[in-house]
Amino acid sequence: MLARMKLNRPCFLPAAGLVRSFQLGGALLLALVLGGGARSAFAQTSLETKDDPARRKALLEELRRLLPKSEPWEKWLAASGELPPDFEKMTGMAFLPGPMKFADGHLVRKPEQWPARRTEILQLCQRYIIGSVPPPPGNVKVGSMKTRTEDGVTIQEIVLEFGPEGRGRLNVELMIPPGEGRFPVFITQDNHRRWALIAASRGYIGCVYAGADSRDDTDAFIPLYPQYDWGKLARRAWAASRCIDYLVTLPLVDPAKIALTGHSRNGKLSLIAAALDERITATISSSAGAGGPCPWRHFSEAQFGEGIELMTRAFPDWFHPRLRFFAGRENKLPVDQNSLLACIAPRACLISTAHNDAVESVWAVEQSFYSAREAYSLLGEHHGLRLRYRAGGHETRAEDIESYVDWLDTVFGRSALNPGEEPILPTHLEWVMSKPGREFDPKLLPLRGVDNPLEPPGQPNFITTAPEWNKRREELKRQVRWVLGDAPPRVVSQPGEYGKEVPATATLLRRATVPKELGRQSLNFGNYVNGDLYFPTGADQGAKKLAAIFWLHPMNPAGGYYPSYRRGDPPHVTLAKAGFAVLAFDQIGQGYRVPEAAGFYGRYPNWSLLGKTVQDIQSAVDALERTALVDAKRIYLVGYGTGAMAALHAAALDDRIAGVVSVAGFTPMRLDNNERSTGGVARWAQWTMLLPRLGGFVGNESRIPYDYHEVLALLAPRPVLVAAPRVDYQANLDDVRACVGEARKVYSLLGQEGRLDFAEMDAYNHFDATVQQQVIERFKRMIEP
Repeated sequence: MLARMKLNRPCFLPAAGLVRSFQLGGALLLALVLGGGARSAFAQTSLETKDDPARRKALLEELRRLLPKSEPWEKWLAASGELPPDFEKMTGMAFLPGPMKFADGHLVRKPEQWPARRTEILQLCQRYIIGSVPPPPGNVKVGSMKTRTEDGVTIQEIVLEFGPEGRGRLNVELMIPPGEGRFPVFITQDNHRRWALIAASRGYIGCVYAGADSRDDTDAFIPLYPQYDWGKLARRAWAASRCIDYLVTLPLVDPAKIALTGHSRNGKLSLIAAALDERITATISSSAGAGGPCPWRHFSEAQFGEGIELMTRAFPDWFHPRLRFFAGRENKLPVDQNSLLACIAPRACLISTAHNDAVESVWAVEQSFYSAREAYSLLGEHHGLRLRYRAGGHETRAEDIESYVDWLDTVFGRSALNPGEEPILPTHLEWVMSKPGREFDPKLLPLRGVDNPLEPPGQPNFITTAPEWNKRREELKRQVRWVLGDAPPRVVSQPGEYGKEVPATATLLRRATVPKELGRQSLNFGNYVNGDLYFPTGADQGAKKLAAIFWLHPMNPAGGYYPSYRRGDPPHVTLAKAGFAVLAFDQIGQGYRVPEAAGFYGRYPNWSLLGKTVQDIQSAVDALERTALVDAKRIYLVGYGTGAMAALHAAALDDRIAGVVSVAGFTPMRLDNNERSTGGVARWAQWTMLLPRLGGFVGNESRIPYDYHEVLALLAPRPVLVAAPRVDYQANLDDVRACVGEARKVYSLLGQEGRLDFAEMDAYNHFDATVQQQVIERFKRMIEP
């Protein structure tokens, strides 16, 4: 497991103009980093200089209008005079920028090309994410040391001195186990000192340094290196390397077995340090989330994640302020966390993630894992990058830390207790391999676009009557069902309390507490699915029946229907406070149902995850029809993101659903090809595995059997509100508007043109309390008698 490609010196990017040599398989390579001084090494890219300043100024004003105010960011803008990049000239990548492709487009095909690409990635990371980092000072020495012995363990409290005129200081504690050495080393931060105690009891030198919130010496580095604009996490990562500068001088240390560990924000800095310093031979990043292994693209506010906007406002000094420019436009980032993770290759790295930790997403972590593993495979260490899953949330236990040390023992050849784990969520390749022979030829289907639903393909005449439309409607439903897959039979069941969510699970998922204005009934329905029904306090005691809404959440593995991160009330609370009865449940693969998705396609090889959600919605309708406080004739669906996709498909197939609100829910599939920066239909077929049958249409999108204008038409004449943010790289606003326009022709045929509404939101793709309120007020006007 130990890396075959070993470098003997740390590989921090040096100040510009310095030429750095390092060994690669015995061959001497030279890496010349940009010249002209430390600041110009990270100077503005051509995309930020050769464009229209007026447009960039307009972009800045738009960001100021759309984003919550951040005083530290405003101060940085005033001091730096920086403007956002010209996003129109930047390449949009909805999926992850590949670590194996240089910025100019040519591919990394041989191991000897990797150092140059690695250097390029680290330059981009320093430019856009972590800030510029000084080279090693080269003069680390011990300023003072206090030594004592506790039960055979030697404790050394050390102050390291380094940097300009030796003015840098870092407090370090070593816990040296009894014996002669050489010992492996377990480095961690001050608040993880008890982690180091476990490591010391297992024969490691525990090294604890003051680079954490509980004790932090790194803010004092700022005046020592004024020409570098590093964030707090980069400074703390750099501090870990100063520990190594000292450790490798000690005869009792095995320099080939140096591990760096950290949890949460310390897990983020551990990845940064390992990417920059190749003397770190094993890294454990525990629940590091956004800015750690979770890519910004896949853990944004659109997935209820700790996105760029929140991260750069709540923790303005963690990363470079430049990162905030990309809030809502994450696809324009030239680099993402998967590539930072790849920079650790081929050295061992363990990513520990919890199923229901609000700061991370199992799905996002796995996407980063697959991408970074390409570098590991190229360098001959395919299994050097591993995963570890934990039940529960952000917390860790002694068993977790013991397991981390088990993995280190395996990596360092001390035992074989824990080789790590592989991803758990289904992949498109697994789906294809599960049932050979399912391929079909999409070219047998006609070429189509966002066309008139009243002009069916292959038919000479327009549809001009409601009976003719009803006939066409049944044909469209068959096409929708085919893409959703072959659903098993659905048997109607009376809802009940047996199997409902227990308090411990509700607490884990942060939804145990109910606002005093609301009541809640927990129930189990359909194929043993948990749900919670929220309503205004006392509504269950009166005779009046309430209109009901299903709240259908976006992709949010950690929290399911309860947002992991949000501004204001969660959507189900906002809806219930507006006077509705609101049913919320975790969709398969989300919240408490993450493990359920793992084996889904082995159990149902011809179905789909979206099809399963649609069936769960239908079963939930069964349940609400049997609930006393609900008006069964007024059951509506409100969905955001992938939840809106589910809402539209369910309502298209179930006429009991009285209406739908779709927020940022779709872009036309036939126009959503690989040339768009949305990610195309591949994101539903191959990334998220919601609709694997769509995978056969990648490259042939115009032959997809149905599209969203036809789905909207299937809902006619029921009220539908389509709300789309103006800034949304996952959809094309004009195409969404065109879908609504074509579907409206069916509404006009049925005499209900006004019941299909389109709202362009002056916002980026998120669903905070302000957007929720706007949507609710508009929809309530539509459904009022």
